[in-house]
Amino acid sequence: MTIGTVCWLVAFVVLLVVGVHGVWLWTTLAGGGLGLVGMAIMVWQRAASRRGSRFAQRNL
Repeated sequence: MTIGTVCWLVAFVVLLVVGVHGVWLWTTLAGGGLGLVGMAIMVWQRAASRRGSRFAQRNL
């Protein structure tokens, strides 16, 4: 997940530097943003699992 998120963010920076404006620029930004949200959820679930929360997903 981390590698994919980094790839999306690198692609966003490359498109910014090259000067591309349009749907691809926003697609790469959305991909990177959703990857960051996904990683935050994984960290949150892992912390809940370590706390022993009933509702936490196990074995992340």
